[in-house]
Amino acid sequence: MRRMLRGFSIIWTVLRFGLDELVLSSFEKPWVRLLARVVSVGRNLKAPRGERLRLALEKLGPIFVKFGQIMSTRRDLLPPDIADELALLQDRVPPFSSELAVAIIEKAYGRPLSKVFATFEQVPIASASIAQVHFATLPNGQEVAVKVLRPNMKPAIEKDLTLMHMMAGWVEKSSADGKRLKPREVVSEFDKYLHDELDLLREAANAAQLRRNMQGLELVLIPEMVWDYCMPDVMVMQRMKGVPISQTQRLRDAGVDMKKLARDGVTIFFTQVFRDGFFHADMHPGNIQVSLDPATFGRYISLDFGIVGTLTETDKEYLAQNFIAFFRRDYKRVAELHIESGWVPRDTRVDELEAAIRACCEPYFDRPLKEISLGLVLMRLFQTSRRFHVEIQPQLVLLQKTLLNIEGLGRELDPDLDLWSTAKPFLERWMREQVGPEKLLEQLKAEAPSYAKLLPNLPRLLSQYLQHKPGAYQKEMLELLAEQKRTNKLLQSIIYGGVGFILGLMAMQVLMRVRLF
Repeated sequence: MRRMLRGFSIIWTVLRFGLDELVLSSFEKPWVRLLARVVSVGRNLKAPRGERLRLALEKLGPIFVKFGQIMSTRRDLLPPDIADELALLQDRVPPFSSELAVAIIEKAYGRPLSKVFATFEQVPIASASIAQVHFATLPNGQEVAVKVLRPNMKPAIEKDLTLMHMMAGWVEKSSADGKRLKPREVVSEFDKYLHDELDLLREAANAAQLRRNMQGLELVLIPEMVWDYCMPDVMVMQRMKGVPISQTQRLRDAGVDMKKLARDGVTIFFTQVFRDGFFHADMHPGNIQVSLDPATFGRYISLDFGIVGTLTETDKEYLAQNFIAFFRRDYKRVAELHIESGWVPRDTRVDELEAAIRACCEPYFDRPLKEISLGLVLMRLFQTSRRFHVEIQPQLVLLQKTLLNIEGLGRELDPDLDLWSTAKPFLERWMREQVGPEKLLEQLKAEAPSYAKLLPNLPRLLSQYLQHKPGAYQKEMLELLAEQKRTNKLLQSIIYGGVGFILGLMAMQVLMRVRLF
């Protein structure tokens, strides 16, 4: 019953704000435009279409607001008026009352607000779909930002997620592409991350991990958590002072190198993905600022860590190989990787998949980002994947979403940025590190404790084995002597082979410095 009521609520909101008319009027067919005018009769649809869409998403709740946030970063895919309105969802979602925020804080700490903070700004500095932020000062004088979870969030999200699970089941059963697209697994993945956002202690832990990972990079600042004040529905962190990255003119006036800023964003993303396998997965402009402080001028300030993505070593290696193959335009290798990974059926012909990928991607190389129609690329990729039954990988959905965010952000900062050529040196260096002698030594060091623990036990294990088989002692001794000779020869081969292998790797590394093998 609740699902049905929520479904009716969504339909009512669509009709109330005229989203049906908005969709129909975007078609060029005269009869479709006529239908749009007919359905708008009797409704007050004088407000701009972008405003109507934004208000409808706000009315529908946090999941739909998040959808609007993602779309707001894709100005290349949206008309300017709609993109401008959706951008307001990033940090200007209508806040809930300060009285409610204070009540949540006092309940979390079990004492009056005046006993928790020396000062507390009642008006929130930012309001998003899941929480809102107030500035405050601790009793010791430290300036902090206080993030407070919206009240009654879990029941509201549960209703929408239940509806999404139901719709995903319908799509999987009724659509020819349903099984390949794995809608239920994708929704389950989204469900998991959305529930993670409702626990601010988890978000604080994410921030702490990213802060440790990024300390040596000197490209991004991440606030330090004040752990004594962090609770599941209230989080207190170091106050960061910067300019929102969406205020590009203000950044230019301050002397920020916008081209470097765009390149740094790509470097940060690929470092988090391929070096750490732990990346900020909600990188829309509302969560990013730029420092103008002389000590950290031009560095990113990253905020809001409710959604992070993780990748296994296998995922990272597979993705890096795919990227490198794309950069080299080695479409045959891309096709082989898809088959080896199981993304396409094993009986797929490599030459056919290679030709399809080449036709899809080749026209877009060597162009600046501003000349690439990502919408057209995605459409052609979808058609290609449909033909070859490519299966969507739910564990990579967050990575795909974040990559779109990064590309959209790069377009805003530097329309001439070539995302792929900027990322290529980083990925080539990462691949060299994975196959070089340093990586071999690192792995040997990691396994050394296991070998060190095993070797002293070998005599005792051999003695126990002989004691359990006394009748065969002489025979086994002869066998052991023979085995020892074979072992000595094997060890010599291993040693010589290992030395040759290491020398080969060192020579390979020298060659790779000139050109990647």
